Amino acid sequence: MSLPDIPAPRTSPETTERPQAPTKISLGAVVRLLVGVGLPVLLVARLGADGVVDALAGITAPAVLAALVLGAVVTVAGAARWCVVARGVGLTLSLRAATTDAYRAMLLNSLLPAGVLGDVHRAVRHHRPGDARGARAVVLERVAGQAVVAVVGAVVLLAQPSLRAALVGPGALVAGGALLLVLAAAGTWLAMARRAARWRVGLLAGLRDLREGLTTRRTGPAVVALSLVALGGLLAMFVLAARVAGVTAPLGQLLPLVTVALLAMTVPLTVGGWGPREAAAALAFAAVGLDPGQGLATAVVYGVLALISCLPGALVLLADALGRPNAHRVLTAAALPWRTCSPSSATVRVQPTPVG
Repeated sequence: MSLPDIPAPRTSPETTERPQAPTKISLGAVVRLLVGVGLPVLLVARLGADGVVDALAGITAPAVLAALVLGAVVTVAGAARWCVVARGVGLTLSLRAATTDAYRAMLLNSLLPAGVLGDVHRAVRHHRPGDARGARAVVLERVAGQAVVAVVGAVVLLAQPSLRAALVGPGALVAGGALLLVLAAAGTWLAMARRAARWRVGLLAGLRDLREGLTTRRTGPAVVALSLVALGGLLAMFVLAARVAGVTAPLGQLLPLVTVALLAMTVPLTVGGWGPREAAAALAFAAVGLDPGQGLATAVVYGVLALISCLPGALVLLADALGRPNAHRVLTAAALPWRTCSPSSATVRVQPTPVG
């Protein structure tokens, strides 16, 4: 006599894919896309693409090598500045680790919109639960570098009336006034609103880190010096781009123009750094009597050289990918993230044993 076969349990159907909510596109992203992509396209349509194409064709192997060297100077200087700020707020950060993270951040900044997502990634990597000093150190390092560029650019504009008249018009004054009003409203809300208590605590902690990380005798001079070194590397790369684009203006006339173009890159309406930089370069060249098409070509070549200078960051990203657990294994269909496995989805069969 044999036992009847035990029926196999029913297999549960594969997990159905849940419909994903439609991705919402913010107004800021739309404006950034229009400015970052639309401005260069409009400039090329207005000034012509021949000069830009010829300038890009002039990028040679020596220019690429020079861009990599200048990029290394800028990256190491920024990484050393980050180390100074981090140690000022009581953290430990080696120059090697900072340089690796800085290369990764520079590449992501160049490839992703807004131009700061690489630094956001860097801040997230160094944030620790209950201790925001790591993230704040990244923010302070970024702000210090941008502040030096802004100060130097403002000095250049004050010393160059023609550039100031061409770039700082009524629209810029209105935008500056609106920004001051927004900051005043935000300050009033932080000071008086009850719901802003948590923000006030974070602001006080940030101000404390600002004082310790940027303004003490131990950190302030080093931060300024390293920021000037990084700025010098960026200006040298811009001059290199101008020479590649065929600009023969003397260095004394060229440096203020490229400084203004760098200043335009601090405007948070870019796509990987593109947009305001090209417009500012074209306007600056036209303001001093040079061909605005050469200014556009210089800015485009600079964007390409700057991207080339970040290519070591691709090696960092590759090392990150290879260093992940099980990175050497080939994913099977059962291991893919959109396939789930549960005990009820397995088919169980019991082989009966004969009696007697």
